[in-house]
Amino acid sequence: MGRYLVFDAKRYDRRSLEPEAESAGVNLKFYDFRLEPETVEAVHNASGVCVFVNDKLPAEVIDGLAEAGVEKILLRCAGFNNVDLVRAAERGIQVVRVPAYSPYAVAEHAVALLMAVNRKVARAHQRVHELNFSLEGLVGFDLRGKTVGIVGTGRIGKVTAEILSGFGTEVLVSDPYPDTAWAEAQGFEYVAFDDLCERSDVISLHTPLTPETTHLVDAAAIKRMKRSVVLINVSRGGLVDAKALVKALKKGRIGGVALDVYEEEEGVFFEDHSNHILQDDTLARLLTFPNVVITSHQAFLTNEALAEIARVTIENMRRFDADEEPLPGTIVEL
Repeated sequence: MGRYLVFDAKRYDRRSLEPEAESAGVNLKFYDFRLEPETVEAVHNASGVCVFVNDKLPAEVIDGLAEAGVEKILLRCAGFNNVDLVRAAERGIQVVRVPAYSPYAVAEHAVALLMAVNRKVARAHQRVHELNFSLEGLVGFDLRGKTVGIVGTGRIGKVTAEILSGFGTEVLVSDPYPDTAWAEAQGFEYVAFDDLCERSDVISLHTPLTPETTHLVDAAAIKRMKRSVVLINVSRGGLVDAKALVKALKKGRIGGVALDVYEEEEGVFFEDHSNHILQDDTLARLLTFPNVVITSHQAFLTNEALAEIARVTIENMRRFDADEEPLPGTIVEL
């Protein structure tokens, strides 16, 4: 039986992974710290490591894993931009992921963030707890009749588009690999990204982070958007140029922002910093705007999503122990 080290393990990770592991006869050891260059020395006597989005696996970590005899990296997430895949392939380490745990969890959170920033839910909640029942500054807008732009039409983007269409919106979609049959069946229109920026009242990002999509929303893209636009990002922080976003917010150049991810979130999100001074000036500035709502990368966090992450991850561990192929669609390839 192999031994798998689970890094950056929170209590909710343990609650979902331990029953699956016990049922499958998989041996787990949990660490609450992240796997990164400073902690790779903790890896020993393991056939695989299980990591999350903020673990960092550059070439030096891959080398350390290979020297420790690790043959498998299991990502309990869909993204894999935190892993040096080239070095992993060179060192003979297989990388697997959970490609789709619950598109509904992420899509529903995107809609929740939209409603929160549009209808000023956070501000209103804070006010009433201070016994301020004034409605000044809490005016939102009806979604019905508005144009919603969805950037990226993978499973999450599609679910988000379908949910928002139920509000009576016109839905524009943009993707370099369009699913025209789906769009036609739903009555959605594929357009170029620039066109989507110009026409949309709400823009929601659901595309992977690649060299081509890094800072997809930059100063130039924001200038093409309506001044009243609400921007939502529940995908990858690096899709948005945060400094350009702050400048636009300061100028009143954007109506509202709802973020579940942030490009420099590593070391901040998932941790309690309530007794410390936030060192990230850009994030600190974003938190001062009344028309910005930020959550800490929690869009995935539902019982159903955690159960699916645990099921796929533990099943792949079991298959590795039994010298079987990983689940279809879970192998990360160059």
